[in-house]
Amino acid sequence: MAAVSVEASAPAQSRGRRQSQSRRGLLLVAPALTVMAIFIIVPAVISIGGTFFVEGQGVSLGNYRDFFGNAQSTGNLIFTIQVTAIALTGLLVTGLAVALYLRFSQSRLVAAIQVLALLPLFVPGIIASFALIRFLGPAGWLSIGLKAIGIDSYQTPYLHVSGAVIGLIWQQLPLTVLLLIAGLAQVSNRAIEAARDVGAGTATVFTKIVLPQMYRSLVVAGCLNALDIFGSFTVPYILGPAAPQMMSIYMQRTFSELHKPGSAETQAAITFLVCLLIGALYTVFVFRDAANNAESAR
Repeated sequence: MAAVSVEASAPAQSRGRRQSQSRRGLLLVAPALTVMAIFIIVPAVISIGGTFFVEGQGVSLGNYRDFFGNAQSTGNLIFTIQVTAIALTGLLVTGLAVALYLRFSQSRLVAAIQVLALLPLFVPGIIASFALIRFLGPAGWLSIGLKAIGIDSYQTPYLHVSGAVIGLIWQQLPLTVLLLIAGLAQVSNRAIEAARDVGAGTATVFTKIVLPQMYRSLVVAGCLNALDIFGSFTVPYILGPAAPQMMSIYMQRTFSELHKPGSAETQAAITFLVCLLIGALYTVFVFRDAANNAESAR
């Protein structure tokens, strides 16, 4: 009977320990959650709620009808999504190439490439933008160098979509490289050597061994960079075209130049909701991956 009572009490003790750990965990994160609620969540809810009230109409979708019924507003939203998609694709391709080189190359240039890849991390966006103008602009060093060797057909990306994309890729490259290198650290050299011993080529090793093990890092880097790029202001403002505009630039212009705070608030709410969708995708993936890892560890 004593053995039975001990076995019966073991699950209860285990549940008690888990509940105690859960309470301690909640106490640890409570200060951060409180700060987020006061300075982010509550103001965001109030701001989004305010977009559903139109003066003289009460509760209304008028602000959103005005936004989606305006060709300029929808054009800027589509332009922002396009720039984000193009820059994100170029960023992941470039970052993956650099990360693979840093992870597997035995060259003496690895240290120099790593320094160059991480350099933008310590350069403010506004300084990087003006440096790119000096290099890529119509009278920049690249144009001067090409003319010196007889090439006069150079078209500067400055004040074009490509200028904003180049600036965004350069600015976001360090974070991407760091995340992807962390993912590549999980790839075992023994697994790669074993695959090569049985005749696997470089493409097979990459698609069957390397890529599956860094899938999580790619998704995390993609989501975090998509959030940063979608809400970026300085680089697109300096390097990008005057029209169409990124949503961040458009809402700032609407608020400060056109003096339409209600419209700017609606633009901000729509931008927030798009970013919220990206954040939800990131959260679902991370929690699902964590749950799968916990299940496999049992």
